Amino acid sequence: MYKIDEEKFKEKYYLLIPAMLDDHFPLLKYAFYSEDYHPVILENTKGIKEVGLRFVNNDMCYPAILNIGQMIGALESGKYDYKKTVLMMPQAGDMCRGSNYISLLRKALRESGIDVRVLSLNVKGLEDGMKVNIHIYMVWRAIVSVIYGDLLMLICNQTRPYERNKGETEKLRKEWTEKISDDLKKGKNLSLAAVWKNVYEICASFRKILRSEVQKKKVGITGELYIKYCSIGNSDLIKTLENENCECFVSGLLWYILYYLETHLSSEGKIKKYAFKTFYSFILGIQKKLIKILRENNYCSMDSYDEYKESALKYIEKGCSVGDGWLMGADIVAFSKSGYTKIIGAQPFGCMVNQVCGKGMYAALSRKLGNVTIASVDFDPGASHLNIINRIMMILAS
Repeated sequence: MYKIDEEKFKEKYYLLIPAMLDDHFPLLKYAFYSEDYHPVILENTKGIKEVGLRFVNNDMCYPAILNIGQMIGALESGKYDYKKTVLMMPQAGDMCRGSNYISLLRKALRESGIDVRVLSLNVKGLEDGMKVNIHIYMVWRAIVSVIYGDLLMLICNQTRPYERNKGETEKLRKEWTEKISDDLKKGKNLSLAAVWKNVYEICASFRKILRSEVQKKKVGITGELYIKYCSIGNSDLIKTLENENCECFVSGLLWYILYYLETHLSSEGKIKKYAFKTFYSFILGIQKKLIKILRENNYCSMDSYDEYKESALKYIEKGCSVGDGWLMGADIVAFSKSGYTKIIGAQPFGCMVNQVCGKGMYAALSRKLGNVTIASVDFDPGASHLNIINRIMMILAS
């Protein structure tokens, strides 16, 4: 396995990656280190919306505006040598407009006069010759990072609102993130046996945090992938809700990965289809083990993907699998079963899947489930924080 040395980067290209997954990218970035690339998860946030709107029409998906604004903003800062920098943009490869972000980014670079290569991260065979080469060690580091990312996200969201000593949860998360990062860099303790041992230890360490018995309002958050997971895109939604005496639940990334494997890769050629099916079974096994450990330690988790899907299909159809598609409805059914009955559908303006499929399910699910209140909250370049707060307060007061 490639050994990572973060100090040796001068001979490499900087691989700039837009911030997308707050709880996962601090670890996932280690999956992209190679002999050629030194990955950087961008942290610049000031003015990126305005930069994005210089190059992307405001009726385009809000994540495109933010991602492109963040990348162009980073390049215009003067921090990076264009000749030693490349940009990476993920592509789902379906009919979602997110698959066109990469062409929008290249257009923005041309218009800004910046000559920098753009690479695509995808498993659909897109952008042949201009995509990130994926090696087996990268895949394994990514799997381990997602396990830990989901674990820390789920535990912290269920611990932080109740901690007696403020800041203790985040301090412990930082300590574990540093320890896991060190393992990922050195390529050690990455076997499944070592990972599960760490998972048990992480659960035990967070259970030692003193908790208050104050009752919190339980809020589930579903919606478009970027807006759901990225505080830049959702105006720090979880922090806002926690300030309003809430405990938040966001589904783990493993659920999305299994959904993507089933819905987006099942139509590939015979050999690829078999490989993806095998990978699906492997990831499902990992997910079930993680759920078992979480529940043994009295943490809430949604059911494994196969059970989660089976429960959801009693209330929704699988007709829409573009983007996040029916996954949003499945989240709502799972939240209802777990006691998170106040639900926010967080969607970006310009996302047709969320605006049509997502919103189209909310009223029907409210009627069928009976015990949930669902509010859709739109995030777009013109949305004020006050409007977002008003929507949130409406659901909390219901």
